[in-house]
Amino acid sequence: MKNWSMYIGGRWVGATDGRTYDIINPATAGKVGTAPYGGAEEADLAIDAAVKAFPDWSRRTAKDRASILHRMADLMDERREVLARVITLEMGKPLREALAETKISADYLRWNAEEAARSYGTVIPSPVTGKRLLAIRQPVGPVAAITPWNFPLSMAARKVAPALAAGCTVVLKPALQTPGASVMFAEIAEEAGLPSGVLNLVIGKASAIGERFLQHPGIRKLTFTGSTEVGKLLIRGSADQVKKVTMELGGHAPFIVFEDADLDAAVRGAINSKFRNAGQTCICANRIYVHESIAESFLEKFRSAVNSLVTGDGFAEDTTVGPLIDEHALRFVEEQVRDAMDKGATLVTGGKRVGGCDGYFFEPTILAGVNEEMRITREETFGPVAPVYLFRTEEEAVAKANNTPYGLAAYFFTRDLHRMIRVSEALEYGIVGCNDAVPTTVEGPFGGWKESGMGREGGPDSLSDFLETKFVSIQYETSEGAGAR
Repeated sequence: MKNWSMYIGGRWVGATDGRTYDIINPATAGKVGTAPYGGAEEADLAIDAAVKAFPDWSRRTAKDRASILHRMADLMDERREVLARVITLEMGKPLREALAETKISADYLRWNAEEAARSYGTVIPSPVTGKRLLAIRQPVGPVAAITPWNFPLSMAARKVAPALAAGCTVVLKPALQTPGASVMFAEIAEEAGLPSGVLNLVIGKASAIGERFLQHPGIRKLTFTGSTEVGKLLIRGSADQVKKVTMELGGHAPFIVFEDADLDAAVRGAINSKFRNAGQTCICANRIYVHESIAESFLEKFRSAVNSLVTGDGFAEDTTVGPLIDEHALRFVEEQVRDAMDKGATLVTGGKRVGGCDGYFFEPTILAGVNEEMRITREETFGPVAPVYLFRTEEEAVAKANNTPYGLAAYFFTRDLHRMIRVSEALEYGIVGCNDAVPTTVEGPFGGWKESGMGREGGPDSLSDFLETKFVSIQYETSEGAGAR
């Protein structure tokens, strides 16, 4: 049984009123721990601590900041197994996937540690003599970071690491369902020597804490991963103080299989994209478009692969698909499947919650005969359901893929080099995987187009959203007429 605390100003604390809430394991629906249920007061304390710590932290050398991030990464590697078990305990994903999440989290720390020394400025040629024109980059200020439950450690690392590397201080708010990974992240930061107040952790009521992030003038930037609906509320609220924002929001990824594709590779890709984390990823395949000439062969291979998946507790060695996060998520998936079948979809395999257990499990599911009138075509599923659509031409597939307000990730499989170029450029998405269903890497910029967000996380410009550009003009010759030559 885990009993977590918040971390504010270098101290481990509970809610000021003593309130706590229960943490539930979605594989068993049983209580596995408690955490403090904070609110506006705790948010203010954390923000004040971040504001107080900012001047010293922002003036430290990039080398100094980087050395702490490297120590954090080393400690994370040492505790990889423990961290992974906490992730699986609180959100259910198979342990092997949780172990992979801890690895990429350490990679984010190391990548941004190296980028800390690369916040280059610019010397601009002056149009007159006697002046030097400089453009320098400085940290934006204290940052509020809000992370989701589906990747509780890697999302914290992906947001906190570049902020710290840039010289910002941070207030981190994890999802209620999965506070443990963030608590352990803060423990690692403390042990690595991060000064008090540079990283603060608040847990509790999302609306109250989020409101303080928007209203408190000490917060200069907000970075959020979550639903588009909530993201829009945060964007509107941030406008009153013109806070900088980075938004990684919802997706509805198309997955296109052209007639010349390697079918076995496409099936493996569809399995990896759709059923990883039980379909609870913002970049997973939501609409699978298959050329009509290969549909029968694809569905046969796809059904066989899906039927080989093992649904169960993430701690079981043979589990490949874990539970959904809670009962609400389970009912939402059930409603989407029911709606599709009521409107003419055909159930290929799966289609119902797993019986005989207390957790929130849904069978890996394939639906055929799906059309644009069904909810599953428009709504992000966040569950292990793969709807399959047919198409005849490349133009039709691209048009259907782009027919959504979302633009986070898209995938397509082909062996035609010309098509690889055409389709990758035609898809209106921030991330495109060509014959690659798992494109996420610390070296690549992550983010979406349209209503899937703004800004990028990771990649060569990972620090950019945490830095401001300052123009400095220095006149060093002051004699009369010096600037006129």
